[in-house]
Amino acid sequence: MAGKKPYKVIDVFAGPGGLGEGFAALRHEEKLLFQLALSIEKDLDAHSTLMLRSFYRQFDPARIPQEYWSYAKGDITKAELFKSHQLQVKAAVEEARCIELGKTPQHELKNLISQKLNGSENWVLVGGPPCQAYSLVWRARMRSTNPDFEDDVRHFLYKEYLRIIADHRPPVFVMENVKGILSAQHAGKKIIEIILRDLKKPDEALNTRSSGLGYRLFSLAVNKRPEHCEPEDFLVKAEEYGIPQARHRMLILGIRNDLKITPETLQKSETASVAQAIGDLPKMRSTVSREPDSLEVWRKIIGSITSEAWYREGRNTRLSQTIEKIDEALIKIQELELMAGAESMSYTDTPRILSGWYRHGCDGVVTNHTGRCHMRSDLHRYLFVSAYAAANGKSVHLSDFPSTLLPAHRNVQEGIQNNHFSDRFRVQVAEQPSTTITSHISKDGHYFIHFDPSQCRSLTVREAARLQTFPDSYKFEGGRTSQYHQVDNAGHRDCP
Repeated sequence: MAGKKPYKVIDVFAGPGGLGEGFAALRHEEKLLFQLALSIEKDLDAHSTLMLRSFYRQFDPARIPQEYWSYAKGDITKAELFKSHQLQVKAAVEEARCIELGKTPQHELKNLISQKLNGSENWVLVGGPPCQAYSLVWRARMRSTNPDFEDDVRHFLYKEYLRIIADHRPPVFVMENVKGILSAQHAGKKIIEIILRDLKKPDEALNTRSSGLGYRLFSLAVNKRPEHCEPEDFLVKAEEYGIPQARHRMLILGIRNDLKITPETLQKSETASVAQAIGDLPKMRSTVSREPDSLEVWRKIIGSITSEAWYREGRNTRLSQTIEKIDEALIKIQELELMAGAESMSYTDTPRILSGWYRHGCDGVVTNHTGRCHMRSDLHRYLFVSAYAAANGKSVHLSDFPSTLLPAHRNVQEGIQNNHFSDRFRVQVAEQPSTTITSHISKDGHYFIHFDPSQCRSLTVREAARLQTFPDSYKFEGGRTSQYHQVDNAGHRDCP
């Protein structure tokens, strides 16, 4: 790289920019290896986050302007921030585009990408086409409710990615998608086999005039020659590479046939845990929904668990260790002056892992760390399940609940008897990687309960972002539901 400019990156279906951020942050001997030339996303809030992050990257990481942190703290508006740095705003507007692939005329997109590449021959295309059609849960739901399931356009959005390959012939591309794509079928054929075939020969797949364009598809997890790779070989298990999340994703690395390059596979590393990733963040409480909220009200509601019959009678049962953890938590709850979090908080502590990545240049600030509202009944359940996980080193199942603590859901007994969604209250166990951050996190917190019983809540946006390995300087725009959804997307379209 001596004397060379960074390789340009085109990021499509970008979400809030997680995949592009990984490329943009990579350095060798303090020199940037890649530069995002264009990021494309259709969602307005995700695009707003994408543009703010592009603005951030216009500055040296060691010299982020104080106005950025003032905006992160809520002391100034975005308009005031942008007014102070108009050249950097212009560059961010040029890079981050709000465009819906599949609806924008192809010639416009082609011209835009050509303009951004500006004749560059060495560049990388990255992106994760929307995955709803490949999600196991989504497919089951849609087959039962939508007679036009087979014709849903989301089966074919990968072809928008394919058209960019055919139009611009990138030397290298990285395509990401969910594990469910391995079993997804369309018209009786496996989707993954169709996609792999099409990626190898884009011209033929699109029925365009053949130019001889072709790609070898490499696995990043298995050291095999491309011609020997099976679809399962493209599956990367994030927790095997030091990521604090059991996230399994398809990553397909394509290298143009005329290039004599053989990449190395990823190097495995020690497993990272939830506690290592988020245990340093400011302790906080949830708020109480549907009734007046205060610290004292919250304490009183949680403390009332001691009047429950199962709690009083459980010390000589299988729940004895769980109740001991509840007792410890109740003492802490009375001692700690826990606030309910905030969109911006002062913070100077250090994570147990990846501290140089998470906290680089964060200027004593942490953002998007606001607690969710929880119903009175769920606060007791959250305290129980987090204490159970602390006592047993595993998350709870419905069959582990005291009967009076079970939710009044119609399908609870089915969950107990048939093990159907029996883990609907899922604790992220402290000393293990988290489960996969999915779209469910934007709906409620039941699948993403904090491991600390004394906090008695679900994960905040920032904690979810830590598990997705977003740096703390990454501020998510929009309302909180949208923020959760963006973290779930993490640079691609993620689904349960």
